[in-house]
Amino acid sequence: MEFGFFNIIEIIGALAFFIYGMKIMSDGIQRAAGIHLRAVLRSMTKNKYLGVLTGFTTTAALQSSSATTVMTVSFVNAGLITLKQSAGIMMGANIGTTITAWIISSEFEISLHQLSLPLIAIGVILFFRSGGKVRYWGEFLIGFSILFLSISFLQQSVPDINQHPEMLEWVKQYSEYGILSSLLFVFIGALVTIILQSSSAAMALTLAMCIKGWMPFETAAAMVLGENIGTTITAEIASLVGNSDARRSARIHSLFNLIGVTWMILALPYFLQIVAWFTMNILGESDPFTDVNGVNYALSTFHTMFNLANVLLLLPFVGGLIYVATKTIRSNPDEDESVGLKYIGTRIRTPELSIGEIRNEILRFVEIVGDMNQLTENLLNTVEKKKQKQLLKRIKKHEKVTDRLEDEIVDFITKLSREEMTADTSQMLRINVNVCSALEQMGDLYYVISKEIQTKIDGKIWFTPEQRAGINEMIAKMDIALKQMYLNVEKLDNPKKQLKIAESHEKEIDILERRLRSENIKMMGQSETNIQSIMIYNNMVFSLEKISDLILSVSVYVLKK
Repeated sequence: MEFGFFNIIEIIGALAFFIYGMKIMSDGIQRAAGIHLRAVLRSMTKNKYLGVLTGFTTTAALQSSSATTVMTVSFVNAGLITLKQSAGIMMGANIGTTITAWIISSEFEISLHQLSLPLIAIGVILFFRSGGKVRYWGEFLIGFSILFLSISFLQQSVPDINQHPEMLEWVKQYSEYGILSSLLFVFIGALVTIILQSSSAAMALTLAMCIKGWMPFETAAAMVLGENIGTTITAEIASLVGNSDARRSARIHSLFNLIGVTWMILALPYFLQIVAWFTMNILGESDPFTDVNGVNYALSTFHTMFNLANVLLLLPFVGGLIYVATKTIRSNPDEDESVGLKYIGTRIRTPELSIGEIRNEILRFVEIVGDMNQLTENLLNTVEKKKQKQLLKRIKKHEKVTDRLEDEIVDFITKLSREEMTADTSQMLRINVNVCSALEQMGDLYYVISKEIQTKIDGKIWFTPEQRAGINEMIAKMDIALKQMYLNVEKLDNPKKQLKIAESHEKEIDILERRLRSENIKMMGQSETNIQSIMIYNNMVFSLEKISDLILSVSVYVLKK
C-alpha cells in the first residue's frame, strides 16, 4: 500500500484530535478546581522541593506541562509566586509530563480506548447536569476519553514499516553519524513540538512511529530530548507580553531543559543501556534495541528517568539558573511607570486562574489612586512654581493611567466572561468591574481637585491658615481610608470587622466634611473679598467627600460578595 497524502492527513487529524482531547480535559479540571489550583501553587511552593512536588502533581492532573508552565509564568507575572518558587514548579512539571507517555504506552499495549465510549457517556451526563462544578468534571472525562480514542486513531494512521521499507532506510541513513545524528533528531523533535505546540502530542507521534518500526530506540530517544526543548517555546511565547520576572521564569525553564539535553546527548549511549536493563529486568519487557514491542515502555522509562535525573542534578543549582536568567533579561526601568497593564498579559486558560492577575492589577490601581492623594497634598502645600508644574503634570498622568487601567482591565474581564466559568468566578469578575469603575472615578475626582488648585495658583488666590489646615486634615483621613481599602481588596480575614472599620473611616470624613463646609459658609458671610478661595475650597471638600464615598463602595464590593 502506497503511503500518500491521505495518510498524512489522517495522522494530522489524529494528532489534532489528541490535542483537542488534552485541551478539553485540561480546561475541565482547571474550571473544576482552578481557584484551588492557584491556592496550591501559592501555598505548596515554600521551598524548591515542595515546588517540584507541586509542579509534578499539577502537571499530572492537567496532563499538560504547557498549561502548568504558562500558569506559572502568569503567576510570576502577577506577583503571586517568586522566581525561586517558579523554578521548582517548572522542574516538577517536566517530571509530571512523563505521565502522559505512560498513559500513551498503556493504550498501545492494552487498548484502553475500549473504555472511551462508557466514559464519554458518563461525562456527557455530568456535563449536562445543571449547576455546580460537576459539569466540569464531566468535561474532564470527555477529554480523557477523546485522548484514548485519538491514540488509537494515531496508531491506526501510522502505517507499518514493513509496507514501506524505504522509510526505514531513510531513517537509518541519518542515524549512523553518532552524536551528529543525535543532534539532528533532537532538532526534529523540537521542531515537531513547536509546530504541534504540545510535547505530549509529539511524544504520542514518536511512540506510534517506534511501535510501527519507523525508527530505532536510540533515534526516538533523541527526538524525545528535542521535544523537551520544544515545549519551552510555549512558556517563552507566553512570557513575551509579561514583565521581566515573567520572562525570567520562562528563561529558567528553557535553561533547565537545554542544560539537561546537553549532558544527556553526551551520556545517551550509556544511559540507554541502563534504561534497556531496567525495562527488561524490572518491567519484564523485551529488548528495545532489537524488538519494536519493547520500545513503548522503554521510551516512557527513558523520558521519566531523564527528567528525574535532570531535576536531581540541577535542583541544587536553582540559584545559578536564577542568576543567569536575571543577567540575560534585564529589568525594564519603565515597568513601574507603565500606563498600561503590568500584571495582566500572559494567557491564562481559564477565568478561575486569571483572578490572581486581575487582583494584583487592581491592587496596583489602588496604589496609583493613593499616590494621587499624596500628590494632591504636596501640590496644596508647595509654593515653588517648578515643583507645582511637576506635580500637576504627574497628577494628570496618573489620571490617564486610571482611565486606561479601567478600560484594559474591564476589556480583559469582558473577554474572560465569554468563557465557561463557575458562579463564584462570575460574581468575582462582576465585583472587579465595579471596583475598577469606582477607582477610575476617584482618579477623575483627584484630577478635578488638581485643576481647582491650578486655578487658585494661576489666579494668585490664597487659602487662610484655617482653610489649608481643614483640607490637609481631610486629605490625611483620606490617606487612612485608602490604606484600609487596599487591605480590604487584599481579602483580609474577618470581612465584617474590616467593613466596620471602613464604614467608621467614611463616617469620620462625612462629619469632617459637614464641619468644614459649615465653617466655610460662615467665612463667606464675613468676607466678600475672599469669595473665590471660598468657592475653590468648597469644591475641593465636596470632591474629597465623594472620593470617600467611592472608597467605602469598593470595600462594600469586595467584603460583601
